[in-house]
Amino acid sequence: MAALDLTFPSSAFSAGGTFDVINPATARVLTSVHQADLRETDAAIERAHRAFTGWRAVAPGERARLLRSFANVVEAHIEELAWLEVANSGHTIGNARWEAGNVRDVLNYYSAAPERHFGRQIPVYGGLDVTFHEPLGVVGIIVPWNFPMPIAGWGFAPALAAGNTVVLKPAEITPLTALRLAELALEAGLPEGVFTVIPGKGSVVGARFVTHPLVRKVAFTGSTEVGKGIMRGCADQVKRLTLELGGKSANIIFADADLEKAAAAAPGGAFDNAGQDCCARSRILVQESVYEKFLALLEPAVKRFSVSDPSLETAQMGPMVSARQRDAVSAYIDAADVAYTGETVTGSEGFWLPPTVVLPRSAADPVWREELFGPVVAVMPFRDEADAIAKANDTEYGLSGSIFTADVGRALRVARGVDSGNLSINSHSSVRYWTPFGGFKQSGLGRELGPDAPDSFSEVKNVFISTEP
Repeated sequence: MAALDLTFPSSAFSAGGTFDVINPATARVLTSVHQADLRETDAAIERAHRAFTGWRAVAPGERARLLRSFANVVEAHIEELAWLEVANSGHTIGNARWEAGNVRDVLNYYSAAPERHFGRQIPVYGGLDVTFHEPLGVVGIIVPWNFPMPIAGWGFAPALAAGNTVVLKPAEITPLTALRLAELALEAGLPEGVFTVIPGKGSVVGARFVTHPLVRKVAFTGSTEVGKGIMRGCADQVKRLTLELGGKSANIIFADADLEKAAAAAPGGAFDNAGQDCCARSRILVQESVYEKFLALLEPAVKRFSVSDPSLETAQMGPMVSARQRDAVSAYIDAADVAYTGETVTGSEGFWLPPTVVLPRSAADPVWREELFGPVVAVMPFRDEADAIAKANDTEYGLSGSIFTADVGRALRVARGVDSGNLSINSHSSVRYWTPFGGFKQSGLGRELGPDAPDSFSEVKNVFISTEP
C-alpha cells in the first residue's frame, strides 16, 4: 500500500462520487456508497467540533446512560449487523455475530468509564493538588477493511466515554456496518455531531483527519507503511496518535506440548477471517525433534478447515475481501514451496483461496518475513528456547503470538523473551476488550482496549489550590 499522500488534488474539492461495494463471496455489486469530498469532510469535522462543547458537559451518569442505550440498540440489531458484514466483508456468519456482539460489549464496558475516569489527589505542601482527565476534542478514527465493526468500536467507545466527539472513516470497500452503527447511535439518543461516519478515500478523508487542526487525535488501524505516513503528518501539529499496524506473529510449539491440540488449533490461529488478521499466527515454529510429526498432524486439520459460503453456520472461513487482495496473496503462494492446501470454493465468481501451508526456503523467504494478509501459514523448525525466541523476534513486527508447552516456567520465560504486545499460552486468543491490546516495534504505537483506554483519549490537567492564609 502506498504511503499516505497529505496533499489534496483539485478533484478532492469536487463531488466525491460513489463507490461500488462488492460482495466478496459472489463478486456482485451490493450497493453504491457516496464518497465524501474535502468540503464535506471539513463540514463533518466542524459539526463534531461544535457538538464537543455540549458532549463534554453532559453529566458523567448521563453520558454513561447514553452509551448503555447505544449498546442496547446494537444488541437489538445484532442479526442485521452480522448479515450486513457477511455480505459486505465475506465474514462467516458465526464470526460476524461475534463481531457485532463485541461492539455491544465494548460499549457496555466503557459506559462505566465516565463515572470512574478518576483523577488523583497528590500530597503537596501548602495546599491541595488534584488532577483531572480532560477530553481532547474531535477524534478521527480510521478503520481498516478486515474487522470493520470491532475495530470501530475499540476506538469510538472509549473516545466517547472520555467526552470526545468522533468522526470515523471506514475502509472504502467495507463501509456498510459503520454507516449503520452511526444511524443506531442517533436512534439510541446520542446528539447530532457526537458520532459521525464519513465514507471516502483515505487520500481525502483520512488525510484530512491528519491535517485538520480541529482533529485533536487520530486513531489508525492499517498497514505499517500508511501508519508511518500518518505519523509523519501528525508530527506537524504534534497531534495525538494511536497506531495499530501490521503483524507477522509466531506460533511457537515445543516438543513437550500437546501436539494434537496444537495442530488442531493452528488452522484457526492462521486462517480465521481468511488470514486477513494482523494477529494471525502466520509463522509456526516447531521444535525440530517433533517437526515432522507436527506437519503430519497439521495436514488433516488444514484439510478439515471448512471453507464455504460464509452464510452457512458451518463455515469456518469465507472468501478474501477483494480480487486485489486475493491476487496479491496468490502471487506469494505461486512463488512458495507449498506443503499442502485445504479445500476451497470452486465454480464461484467470488474471491476464494484455499488454506495453504508453505515451507520457507530460509528466514529470508518473503512468505516467512512479509505480512501476506491471507490464508497462508509458513512452518519452520527451531532447536531450543533461545533459537525459538531469536526466530520469533527476527521480524520488524511484534503484535501477537502463541506458545504451546506443558512447562509453565518455559512458557513465562519465552513470553518475556518474545518482543510482542499480546501473547497467549496454549491458545490463540489475542483480544479481550477488558485487557490492553497493541504492538511492539513496527506493529504500532499506544494501546487500545482495557481499563486505561479512556486515558489515551484525554489529557491530564494538574491543579494546585493554595491553602496558605
